[in-house]
Amino acid sequence: MSSTAEAIAQTAKAAFETSQLVTAAERVRALHEIRKELEANRDVILTANSEDMAHAEAEVAAGRLASSLVKRLDLRTGDKWDTMLQGVSDIAALPDPTGAVSYARELHDHLELYRVSCPIGALLVIFEARPEVVVNIAALAIKSGNAAILKGGKESARTATELARSIQAALTRTVLPAAFIQTVETRAEVAALLAEDRYIDLVIPRGSNALVRSIQRSTRIAVMGHADGLCAIYLDQSADREKAKRILVDAKTDYPAACNAVETLLVHQSLLETIWLDVAGALLAADVKLLCDGPTLSALTSPAGRATLPLTTHPNFATRVFPAPPEAYTTEHLSLTLAVRTVPSLAAAIAHINEHGSHHTDCIITESTSAGSTFVRGIDSASVFVNASTRFADGFRYGFGAEVGISTGRIHARGPVGLDGLVTYKYILRSKGSEGHIVGEFGREPGKKQYTHQRIQAAELPF
Repeated sequence: MSSTAEAIAQTAKAAFETSQLVTAAERVRALHEIRKELEANRDVILTANSEDMAHAEAEVAAGRLASSLVKRLDLRTGDKWDTMLQGVSDIAALPDPTGAVSYARELHDHLELYRVSCPIGALLVIFEARPEVVVNIAALAIKSGNAAILKGGKESARTATELARSIQAALTRTVLPAAFIQTVETRAEVAALLAEDRYIDLVIPRGSNALVRSIQRSTRIAVMGHADGLCAIYLDQSADREKAKRILVDAKTDYPAACNAVETLLVHQSLLETIWLDVAGALLAADVKLLCDGPTLSALTSPAGRATLPLTTHPNFATRVFPAPPEAYTTEHLSLTLAVRTVPSLAAAIAHINEHGSHHTDCIITESTSAGSTFVRGIDSASVFVNASTRFADGFRYGFGAEVGISTGRIHARGPVGLDGLVTYKYILRSKGSEGHIVGEFGREPGKKQYTHQRIQAAELPF
């Protein structure tokens, strides 16, 4: 297996190196060819997806697979197929992320230094369930000039295989090598590839926290980790009632299996007999299961000072409201389940989120500008929102076209990782002097050249 993995990794690196003189326009053309090929093979791909779905549903019935994963597999319903195709076109239309100058200085007369964005190299991307990720990542890799080896979940193997075939067929009609995008199918292949640090430059695991941690422990290659999506919303004491109901119902129910769905609701203690009751009613009406701490549960059963009936009369109350076990606040439920906890202050809400959350996406609902400012500065997460559903944390919604994943780390790329997260940079030094430049001519002694370090206005290389 190791020799096969080495060949795959070596082929990816070679494809990357030979593609570095491919122009941005040619990479865009490759993306248009991929979209055309996917459209031509729609029926074959969706048939494979139906087979994956049938197998997954049987696994759920047997208790061997979580039902939340099945929802992620389906390309046939809603607008997922059209969104996947549009993502390819959107990525093609984005500015080229390579060749951009982020630093330009004249070190001395006719000696110029530029910091220029460039591809990272050969990527190994490991993801679970969602088959459209094959297309998203392939498109992002091609646009940014990175070769990629992709490994999807076994649940979507049939769909991923057909998607990969379409991508590689499209690449044969371009100047990019077909091996610019490769796929592997087994965990053994991934384990062997994680040892190929000579050829693979970055590993991107997209899945559960356990997957990310396992890969980080198993390789010397740099890992851009996307851990759990344990997102929280804090109801500040100044929260607006209707705004709170709208945002919370959307953040929990729009797509419960997504990593940016809210999993924990923190309620300021002053709202227990007011806004919390209305929010709870809206969530119960949306069939959300509430795991409540003592104060929030007590408020639902005996709302003191309220003319309305207790929510115990709600038809969903007996089957959807329960005391919260301790692990409720550290669990990514990925379903219509929401853990609820009372906090005495904004500071306590920030402390809870920073301690128990996954640093993915967190939100405050407030009418106080100062509370919103404190929250966004105090929360140590990749995305921090004020009065907006956590479901906005997405590369497509951020305008990235798509995303290779969401990074909860702090180095290089953070949050939804689009094209900008798939480039690094190199320094380019150019002498325009007739004799070139040498370091020996510079120094503090009289008669030596002195560095000027003058800023040069340049958005791209002038040569």
